[in-house]
Amino acid sequence: MTTAPPAVRAVGLRKAYRDVEVLRGLDLTVPRGAVHALLGPNGAGKTTAVRILATLTEADAGTATVAGHDVRTERSRVRRAISLTGQFAAVDEMQTGVENLRMMARLAPRARSGHRVTPAAARARAAELLDRFDLSDAGGRLVRTYSGGMRRRLDLAASLVGEPEVIFLDEPTTGLDPRSRQELWNVVRDLWAQGTTVFLTTQYLEEADRLADRISVLDGGTLVAEGTADELKRRVADHRLDVVVTEAAYHRLAPRAAHRTPETRTLGFPTDGGAREVRALLDALDPDGTDIERFALHTATLDDVFLTLTRTTPTPAPTPAPAPAPAPAKRGTSTGTEEPTHV
Repeated sequence: MTTAPPAVRAVGLRKAYRDVEVLRGLDLTVPRGAVHALLGPNGAGKTTAVRILATLTEADAGTATVAGHDVRTERSRVRRAISLTGQFAAVDEMQTGVENLRMMARLAPRARSGHRVTPAAARARAAELLDRFDLSDAGGRLVRTYSGGMRRRLDLAASLVGEPEVIFLDEPTTGLDPRSRQELWNVVRDLWAQGTTVFLTTQYLEEADRLADRISVLDGGTLVAEGTADELKRRVADHRLDVVVTEAAYHRLAPRAAHRTPETRTLGFPTDGGAREVRALLDALDPDGTDIERFALHTATLDDVFLTLTRTTPTPAPTPAPAPAPAPAKRGTSTGTEEPTHV
C-alpha cells in the first residue's frame, strides 16, 4: 500500500537577501492532519519559510513539497491545495462580509476538484462559512465596520472557501485582543478536528503550547529544536529554580541564568527538580548563604525552552488598546503595506 506523502516537507531550504542569510538549511516534515507551529523571535526566518512553501518566494537552494507537489515545478498544484493567511487581514473593507466570501468562492477553485464553483454554490459556501465563524449577523455589514477580531475571522473564512488541504497561518493573532485570540484558537482546533493540516508561525509561546502537535524552534534561520511541547520542555530541564538575590549577586550570577527579571532581581536556573540537585544548586549559587533572599521551584515552560535555545526574550501575549477605525479605502485597493496573502 502506497503511503501518502507528508503535508509539508522541506529539505535544506536556504534564502538570502543580498548579504543577509535568512534561512540556513531548513529541514521540516509535517504529517497530514497535524497542527505544526514554527516558533521563533522576530527575524528568525518564519515568514520567509512560509512564503517559500506557499510559492510566493523561491528558495536559493533546497527542495520543498506541499500536499505532495513540488513548490518550484508544480506551483499551480500547490496553490490549489493551500491557503495562506498573513499577519494582516486581506479583505475588501468596502464590501460586506458576505460579498467578500462570495467573491473569493467564485475566484478560488476547490482544492480537490480544481473546478470553480457556480454562483449558487458560492452563495451556499459563503453562508456556511459565515455561520461557522459566527459572522452570520454581521454578514450584510461593510467590513470597515468590523472589529479587529471579526476581520481576522472573516479573513480566515475567506481562506477556507476552496477547502484547502493545508492552511498556512503566519502569526494570525498579531494585534488581537485576548478574546479574539481565543476565538481564533477555537477555529484552529475546529480545522484540526476536520482533518485540515495547519502550519502556524508564531512568537507567542502560549499559542504554540496550546495548539500545536509539534513545535519547531527557528533562530537565525536555523532549526535549533523540534518536538512536542513536553519533549522540548524536558530537553531544556524538567524544572526551573527561581531565586531572588541581592543586587550585587544579580550582576554576578545573571550571565549564568536561563531566565532574568531585573526589576525583581529574579534569576532562573534549569534543574531536574530533585531535592539533592536543588540543594547543590543553591549552595553553588550562594556558598556563604548571604546572596539569595528567597527561591521557588517551577515546572519548566516553553518560555524556558525559548530563552535557552534562542537567548531571546519571548513575546508576551498582547493586550492591545483599541485602535481607531482606519480610513475607508477605495474598492479594490489595499489599506496596508503587505501584499494580499490569499493564494
